[in-house]
Amino acid sequence: MSKKIPFTATLEVRDACLCLYVQRAARALAKRFDEALRPAGLTNGQFSLLMSLNRPEPPGMAPVARLLAMDRTTLTAALKPLEREGLVRVDVDPADRRGRLLVLTDRGHAALARALPIWRATHAGIEAELGERSADDLRAGLAALS
Repeated sequence: MSKKIPFTATLEVRDACLCLYVQRAARALAKRFDEALRPAGLTNGQFSLLMSLNRPEPPGMAPVARLLAMDRTTLTAALKPLEREGLVRVDVDPADRRGRLLVLTDRGHAALARALPIWRATHAGIEAELGERSADDLRAGLAALS
C-alpha cells in the first residue's frame, strides 16, 4: 500500500514551487498578449516567432529553435500556419541544400509592423505594474534559469 502524502505537502508545493509560479505567470502573460495581439491577427507565440526571423539575413532552423527554446518538430509545426498565411517562407539553404532558411516575407514584415506597437503598449503596461526594478530582476532571474 502506498503511503499518503500529507496535505501540508500540497500547501508547501503550492506556496513555494517556482515551476508552478512560472507556469501560472506564463499562462497569464500569454493570455494577455494573445488578447492584445488579436487585432493584428497574431498570437503571442506567432509574434515571437515572426520577431525571431526579423534579422538582416534569414536564419536557419537551429538558431530559431534555440532562441525560442523549441525543438525542431515544434518549430516546424508552428511555422506551418504562418507559411499558409504567406507570412513566412521556408527556403532551401543554398550553402547547404540539406538546411532550410526561414524567410520573413513582406506580409510577415507588415504583420510585425501592425503588432509591434500593440506589443510595446502591452509590455509597458505589464512593466509598470511590476515596477522597473522588479521587471529587470525578473528578466535576470529567468535568464539565469534558462
